Amino acid sequence: MLSSLTFRAGPHALRLIRERGLRAEDVDIIPGASGGAKWLSIGGLDRYLFGEFLQVSRTRPMHLIGSSIGSWRMACLAQRDPVAALARGHHGYIFDQNYTKNPSAREVTLVLRKILDDLLADNGVEEIMTHPWARMHVITAMTQGLSRTASRFAIGAAMTAAAFGNLVTRRALGFQITRYIFNSAGDTTPFAHVADLPTVHIALTRENLNPVLLASGAIPLVVEGVDVPGRAGEVHWDGGVIDYHLDIDFGPGDGIILYPHFYDHIVPGWFDKPLSWRRATGKNFSRVLLIAPSPAFVASLPGGKIPDRKDFYSMSQDKRIETWQAVLNASARLGDELRELIESGRIRTAVAPW
Repeated sequence: MLSSLTFRAGPHALRLIRERGLRAEDVDIIPGASGGAKWLSIGGLDRYLFGEFLQVSRTRPMHLIGSSIGSWRMACLAQRDPVAALARGHHGYIFDQNYTKNPSAREVTLVLRKILDDLLADNGVEEIMTHPWARMHVITAMTQGLSRTASRFAIGAAMTAAAFGNLVTRRALGFQITRYIFNSAGDTTPFAHVADLPTVHIALTRENLNPVLLASGAIPLVVEGVDVPGRAGEVHWDGGVIDYHLDIDFGPGDGIILYPHFYDHIVPGWFDKPLSWRRATGKNFSRVLLIAPSPAFVASLPGGKIPDRKDFYSMSQDKRIETWQAVLNASARLGDELRELIESGRIRTAVAPW
C-alpha cells in the first residue's frame, strides 16, 4: 500500500528522530502556512497532532506561528479542546461560505468574520491568552499608504508594484510592505531576531487577537483590510502576502520545528507562487521536520487535487461542499498513518533528508 505521507527533515531534526523517534517533548515550534481551503486536506493530520500527540505535559513553551489560515490552525491548537475548535473551523469553512455571484470584499469579510468567531467560540480568546504552554505568533502585512476603504484600483496598483519588485528580489517587498508579528510570547519569542524584511513585533492582547487573526487572512482585493486596535493609522492584510509558507530564520535551539504542511516544498511569499525558481532551500530548515500529503494521497482525492479558492469558480455550491467534505474525511488517513509510524517507531526510517 502506498504511503499517504511524505517526510523531509533538516540535518538536526533528522538526527534527533533517527536517534529517538518523534517525541512531543522535543517540539519547540510549529509553523502554519497560508493556503485557504488547503487546510482541509490535512485536517486529519491536525486532529491527531493537536488533539493527541501534542497533548502531553511540557516544561517549556511551544511557539506557534502562522499566516492566514495557518494562524487560524494555530488558534485551534492553542484552545483547550483543539479538536472541537478544528471541527468548528472546518464546518464553517465548508458550509458557511455562501456568497452572491460576484461578492464584494465587504460580503466576504462578514462571512469570514463569522467563521472566525465560531472557531474561537465563547472562550477561545481567553484560552489562547492564558494557555499554559502555547505561545501564539500571528503574521500580518501592513502596506504603506492604503486605507481600509482604498479603491480596488489603488489596492491592485500597490500589489502589482510589489509583485514586480519581488521579481527582482524578495527584499524589494520591504519598500512597500512591513511584516508584523503579533505574539503572546513577550521576551521569550524566538523570532525577535528576524530581519530579512522590515519587521515589527507587537503584543497580542485580548482586544486585538480576533482582529489580528482576521487581518492575517485578509486577501487583498478579496477581503477588506483590517484596523487593529491600538494601531491607529495602520491597515493590516493577509500575512501570506509576505510570508506564504514561512521561509524564515527559526533561530537556534536543541528541539524540533514540526511543520505539518500541504506540500513537500516551501514557497516564501505570495508573489513567489508562479516563480518556480523561488523555492526555499534548506538554509532555514535544519531543525524542521516537514510532514505533507504524498502524491499518492493527493491523487486519490476528488479531482486528484487539494482544494483551493478556485473551486468557488469552477464548481457549483453543492459540488464544492461535497468535494471539500470528502477531502476532509479522507484526511483522517494522514493522522492514522502518522500515529502508527510514531507509536511503532518506524518514523525513524520514514524520514528523508531535506
